[in-house]
Amino acid sequence: MKKQNPKNASSKQNPAKALRKLQKRLGSQVSVDEDSCFRASLDNLRLSSLPTAVVHVQEPQDVRIVLKLANKHGVPVTTRGAGTSATGSAVPIQGGWVLDLSRLNQIEIDPIARIATVGAGVVTADLQAEVEALGLFFPPDPSSKKYSTIGGNIACNAGGMRCVKYGVTRDYVLGLAGFLADGSPFQFGLPLKKYVSGLNLRDLLIGSEGTLGVITSANLKLISKPEKRWTGMFAFKSEAAALKAVVGLFKAGVSPSILEFLDRQSVGCAEAYTGKPIFAGQPRSAILLVELDGIPVEVRAQRKRLLDYMLATAAAHREARSELQAEKLWQVRRTCSQSMFSIADTKLNEDVVVPIEKQAELIRYTIALKKKIGLSTPTFGHAGDGNLHVHIMYNRASESDAEKAKAGIQQLMQKVVELGGVITGEHGIGLAKAPFMSLQHSAPEIAAMRAVKKALDPLGILNPGKIFEPFEVWDHDLVDVKLPWDHR
Repeated sequence: MKKQNPKNASSKQNPAKALRKLQKRLGSQVSVDEDSCFRASLDNLRLSSLPTAVVHVQEPQDVRIVLKLANKHGVPVTTRGAGTSATGSAVPIQGGWVLDLSRLNQIEIDPIARIATVGAGVVTADLQAEVEALGLFFPPDPSSKKYSTIGGNIACNAGGMRCVKYGVTRDYVLGLAGFLADGSPFQFGLPLKKYVSGLNLRDLLIGSEGTLGVITSANLKLISKPEKRWTGMFAFKSEAAALKAVVGLFKAGVSPSILEFLDRQSVGCAEAYTGKPIFAGQPRSAILLVELDGIPVEVRAQRKRLLDYMLATAAAHREARSELQAEKLWQVRRTCSQSMFSIADTKLNEDVVVPIEKQAELIRYTIALKKKIGLSTPTFGHAGDGNLHVHIMYNRASESDAEKAKAGIQQLMQKVVELGGVITGEHGIGLAKAPFMSLQHSAPEIAAMRAVKKALDPLGILNPGKIFEPFEVWDHDLVDVKLPWDHR
């Protein structure tokens, strides 16, 4: 792959000299061997672009050293945690250096203030386990939470299934510490629940995918751990009926903590994969999975209100009477993703969002799109907030399939924007969704974003080539590699 230099890079570029200085300052923390560079060359998009060096950050001041050298010599810098990004956000597409922050994994919890101060490399599930042991709760739960890091979650404003009740990562970030492109330290916000001093640059960095600064630690708001949970699964004869029920539940005053939707294509994949129907006598139904949580009296009242509505609407239902039974119900949702590979060997996962009342129209479109392009479009996701994951399944070796998939994504994104939606809800733009930015944003809007980028990163060294630059994933070969979170 041809490597480019950042458009605004310094005229004093001397990458070899810069690397020698970096190695002198940080020694064994700098890896240049082929294996290390390859591991840092890709994320869950599976597109590889080799860096010249990987810096294993041990403490925040290491980041300052790297950025001062990179800024002086015009070296691109890409920050990564675990590499779970689905859009290529962590791919060093213009080479340069990769900052691996995974070792910044300290956790400090103030149970009185209910604030956690954590390193950018803390794994989401590890944080959740520590705070829940104290009776506290950090709600954001991306599906990659056993691997994804807090820094990565902040970089793309990750969400997850609980967003319908609790919101996304942004809603729990009180303060961010790190370094600007020239190595200058920043502290945007503090471990305080009220802070309005100056412009809100903290929120500007959230979702910026490492293009505006490098976050090394965060102050996170915690809440009380819910005392009780209840889980139910409901089958419907059609997607339209299931999504009509979503609107009906909210009108009925139900406040689920999780409300997940599985279309009939997804359910069919799961049933073929396991060899048995999810609901006996109701094969290939559309499904809603619901979780309620809170204090026991609240959950009981919500359950009654939910069942009063759902039992008159659903074709079948099942309630979990224990944690073990609840886990079996959620296993249906988790099985859908891996079971799709029985259709084809490559999956495009598009995390689009539309208004809740427009979800049924989106699903009608995905079903029509399947017929139009001749590729399966199984869809599931967070129906409680309109964030549905539309998958286009194709065989990578087939040029015909690839052309159909490419056309299908373009049409899907156009439809999402027409419906008043957004092209990504929690994955970010990265490389994969850069071609669709002009569908979502006007030229003046993009110009304003570029102006912010220019102000904070004048030489364009931070994660260059992402978000704003034209890029076609289709023009590049993806690598066939097994990553830690692969289950197939």
